Amino acid sequence: MNNTMPETYQFPDKCITPPSVTVYITNHNYGQYLEQSIQSVLNQTMSNFELIIIDDGSTDDSAAVIQKYIGVDKIAVIFQKNRGLTVSNNIALRKARGKYIMRLDADDYIDEHALEILFGVLERNADIGLVFPDYFIIDDDGDVIEIMRRHDFEKVTLLDRPAHGACTMIRKKCLEEIGGYDETIRCHDGYDLWFRFVRKFKIKNINLPLFYYRQHQSSLSKNHCLINTTRTQIMHNHFSLSEINFKTVAIIPVRGMKIDPGSEVLKHLGGKALIDWTIDAALEAKSVSNVILTTPDKDVQTHIKAKYGNKVIQIYRDPTMAMLNTHIEETLMGAIHVYGKDHDPPEAIVLLYTETPFRTGSDIDMVVHSLALFNTDIVVSVRPETNMLYQHNGNGLIPIRKNQILRLEREELYREAGQIRAVKVDYFKRHRTITQGVIGHVVIDQKSALRLNSQWDWNIAEFVANEINNKSVL
Repeated sequence: MNNTMPETYQFPDKCITPPSVTVYITNHNYGQYLEQSIQSVLNQTMSNFELIIIDDGSTDDSAAVIQKYIGVDKIAVIFQKNRGLTVSNNIALRKARGKYIMRLDADDYIDEHALEILFGVLERNADIGLVFPDYFIIDDDGDVIEIMRRHDFEKVTLLDRPAHGACTMIRKKCLEEIGGYDETIRCHDGYDLWFRFVRKFKIKNINLPLFYYRQHQSSLSKNHCLINTTRTQIMHNHFSLSEINFKTVAIIPVRGMKIDPGSEVLKHLGGKALIDWTIDAALEAKSVSNVILTTPDKDVQTHIKAKYGNKVIQIYRDPTMAMLNTHIEETLMGAIHVYGKDHDPPEAIVLLYTETPFRTGSDIDMVVHSLALFNTDIVVSVRPETNMLYQHNGNGLIPIRKNQILRLEREELYREAGQIRAVKVDYFKRHRTITQGVIGHVVIDQKSALRLNSQWDWNIAEFVANEINNKSVL
């Protein structure tokens, strides 16, 4: 930033009739995209708007781009030291004079009809507090990769997939009523806002693509680890504030070598037994009251007793329930029954297997909190499946997911990953299943999803474990 430039350029005097809509652009080192973003607002078919440009401590050529718009009608410019997205959002909220407010990221841009259409929806529906559209996904050069078609939210009952943080138009008084943006959160503000907003106000989407969402290597959305860490923090904050108070126990079922000669739970990975990685994560989870190990294997029992003592509750698993052709539901039911003899019964269980060593306590918390916040029967940890998938119909392969430009949210595919499954106990006792009912999901990162199925996986896991032990960031 040029330090000789004044910090702010204000709008005209407040006595001037305020506009209907305030759009604000947040920018940090996106100078190469910024002009296209600004021009997309100025080219709107709707004229009754104002634009706030917030440069958040850029060190590239952003200032030179923004200087051209200083003094331009409808535009106010704010230069500040780097303070982060949510702080910038609240600054825009305080400066905004519009009845409605919408953020646009500096590397994205909007269709020329976007403001007119979104404004019209809110004007015609006084009970709606927030409206959002579908969008185009574009590459670094601006070429369209996909069209993202969201669900029809008139029919959606499970609101666990939030609106995009950008190009979502919000009734300003509603945003002020929920306290604006949480400045302790550095990214993923749309997720936090969604949680608080849908509890108090109605939302609406329109199935028209009205903005262009750019995906490139420097995009914040590529930093999956940071996003997942932030999302865990957001969910923990809301779970703490929630009136729901789940008592949750983690159950770790182990067969052991006598029943499964291929069992590797006591094999060392990164200086400790494989099973220890799962137990340590369960003990770290803030949402878990007790950790239960259930196994018939005496060697495993001895190891756990020596290392963890009373931190882990051991419940004997009948060998007949540990056989390879048995269902896990019987083991879970037996563990819940025995646990309930000496403890208050849990309201939820979270099932953890040992073949996924790098899931964290935060990952477990995210799954349990989602179970509480969205009132589902079950929540599983997943990864999005972006590859082409096929089925063999006897005559050849038939694509399940076609490589097409139109991407329908209702056809999105996920694979279970991370081996975290939270289940409400009442539902489980009534239906004796952990695979049916209303199932929610939590997306985890690739490290947490790594599962040991082969020696190759073990080789990768040894590298990852050493990096974790060396406090490296992956």
